[in-house]
Amino acid sequence: MSRHVAIVTDSTAYLPPRTMERHGITAVPLTVVLGGQALDEGTEISTRSLAQALQKRRPVTTSRPSPQVFAEHYRRVAESGATAIVSLHLSAELSGTYDAAVLAAREAPVPVRVVDTGMVAMALGFCALAAAEAAETGGTVDEAVTAAEKRAGGTAAYFYVDTLDYLRRGGRIGAAQALLGSALAVKPLLQLDGGRIELLEKVRTASKAIARLEEIAAERAGSAQVDIAVHHLAAPERASALADRLRARVRGLADLHVSEVGAVIGAHTGPGLLGVVVSPR
Repeated sequence: MSRHVAIVTDSTAYLPPRTMERHGITAVPLTVVLGGQALDEGTEISTRSLAQALQKRRPVTTSRPSPQVFAEHYRRVAESGATAIVSLHLSAELSGTYDAAVLAAREAPVPVRVVDTGMVAMALGFCALAAAEAAETGGTVDEAVTAAEKRAGGTAAYFYVDTLDYLRRGGRIGAAQALLGSALAVKPLLQLDGGRIELLEKVRTASKAIARLEEIAAERAGSAQVDIAVHHLAAPERASALADRLRARVRGLADLHVSEVGAVIGAHTGPGLLGVVVSPR
């Protein structure tokens, strides 16, 4: 790595490994605790193992990286030649990851700017890519941060889940909302709003909810040039079909990514998740 502004994010960005390698992006792993064993997301636990554990109702929890883990990653990035680091992370409303990064940044060997993007999954990934592209053209720390924040400001993320129970267990959505969804036997559509996961709409059946998810994403994209990511957990056929429909429907589509979410997000959403991220360029 040449001497430049380096980009660090976390494992919930779900960027393709080749994309991260091409742009020199480093991802710090969050941790999934399964059966009393702490496992790094992305390397030590598969989404299949997670889905099986959730379906068997085994207890699964998640935790942020420690400041020490961040410090070690910052040290390695600095040793590879970076003169400054922009560290971009999932919403501080959802995780203590941002706080851990801030603590580690104080002792880093090079200046580190830590940013709470308010995003998660590829909504965060697109922010990291925007920052990396700015840095690759010789951009300063301020310019890389501005590029990421601009991308975040235009990006929307919508989610369908089969049940709100997993989000309720993890404290990511209010118990009253979760109980309401269960009592009415509705299929919830969610959105990222102010860094929080909020209930957007309640739809009566899964098929209608997925059709509505497609409609909302297409409306958000409009005719602008956009990148789209379709996420899923243990629902590859649903995700592929939704991606095909969006390809045909969104006129300004630039890139479309289809990927399974990792264990951290999956632990809070459960199998059957479908998510769509719409990010204008």
